[in-house]
Amino acid sequence: MIYPSIDKLLNLVDSKYKLVHVAATRGRQMLENKHYQLNENEYVSTKEIGKSLEELEKGYVKLK
Repeated sequence: MIYPSIDKLLNLVDSKYKLVHVAATRGRQMLENKHYQLNENEYVSTKEIGKSLEELEKGYVKLK
């Protein structure tokens, strides 16, 4: 099962396309800057895309 759930994330974002864009942008920032919002042991995912989705679900990434 994918964590976090796509259904929960789509309640925060109005379209799948925006969700992909936000996750990709935040994942790229993580790779380039090594800046993470949570402690390393708090993430369920091992890749930056999954970590960015987890941050979005927990409210650490805000959309304009």
